[in-house]
Amino acid sequence: MDDVRQISKELDGHYVEDLSVGMTAAYAKTITDADIVLFAGISGDTNPVHLNQEYASGTMFQGRIAHGMLSAGFISAVLGTKLPGPGCIYMSQTLKFKAPVRSGDTVTARATITEVIPEKRRVIMRTVCSVGDTVVLEGEAMLMVPSRG
Repeated sequence: MDDVRQISKELDGHYVEDLSVGMTAAYAKTITDADIVLFAGISGDTNPVHLNQEYASGTMFQGRIAHGMLSAGFISAVLGTKLPGPGCIYMSQTLKFKAPVRSGDTVTARATITEVIPEKRRVIMRTVCSVGDTVVLEGEAMLMVPSRG
């Protein structure tokens, strides 16, 4: 039983008491064609703007683009693995899609704490995904975070 408790302790993320406004974490990934095809299969979103170059060439994007929710998923990676980390519960997320992401682009998802509400064990975070200097997605997340108490 002590081994189980030790492993659980090693996997825990931050406690609400350890968090403060301004803390930031990021995750970056280069999008591949395989990522787009696999996401289409997992999500069921087979919109041809994601999968068919000929079709997508005739759209305002003039070529295939990645699913916006694929980039949004990288926010979940930051929150669930880095800040606040394992043990947090994603409660809500707003999203504004601002620019397309294409295969070969490196998306950096960044989350910054803007408010800590210790009595409710809540954290509000600004969430942004960018490709280079271009913001492709922005929003706000609310999370429930474990407490030591």
